Amino acid sequence: MKNVSAIQNGKETEMIDEEKIREGVKLLLEGIGEDVTREGLKDTPDRIARMYSEIFAGYEESASQHLSKRFHVDNNDIVLEKNIVFYSTCEHHMMPFYGTAHIAYIPNDEVVGISKLARTLEVFSKRLQIQEKLTEQVAESIYKELNAKGVMVVIEAEHMCMTMRGIKKPGSKTVTIATKGLFEKEEYKNRFFDMLRI
Repeated sequence: MKNVSAIQNGKETEMIDEEKIREGVKLLLEGIGEDVTREGLKDTPDRIARMYSEIFAGYEESASQHLSKRFHVDNNDIVLEKNIVFYSTCEHHMMPFYGTAHIAYIPNDEVVGISKLARTLEVFSKRLQIQEKLTEQVAESIYKELNAKGVMVVIEAEHMCMTMRGIKKPGSKTVTIATKGLFEKEEYKNRFFDMLRI
């Protein structure tokens, strides 16, 4: 059994309890009328418990650990990492949403390795989440941790809770934007979107 501890509201809490997940999956299967002992399902609770430990691994990480190693630069122009593919899980229906993120920041004499922007996105996307909050969390973390002059994050995603259930509109995308610092000015927003088109 894997238990993951994390700090929430100043207290250490156990985040991932695979035994509870296994028991919950068994109840769910019984609830929809399935036989949990049949061959195709007997190992499903264990598989789902291990999968949840992977797809919700963001609870055991913090963005600061990925953004702590920085490098001095003389050029403080926009740094953009675009088309970062991500997967997350909606907290309302526990169904996936997935798409691409574009993350830009204006350094304040320091930069991070480019993979660290994608890793910051992963920290927050590997939690139960809503897209609006995810966009803001990524922007705020980079802005704060790097003391950046500006940050802009745009996320475009398809939500399975809209395509498989409810309104059933496959192909529809939700776009969210968060801006900090200089990116709140039209000049920098326009430069961001010009760079996306390159």
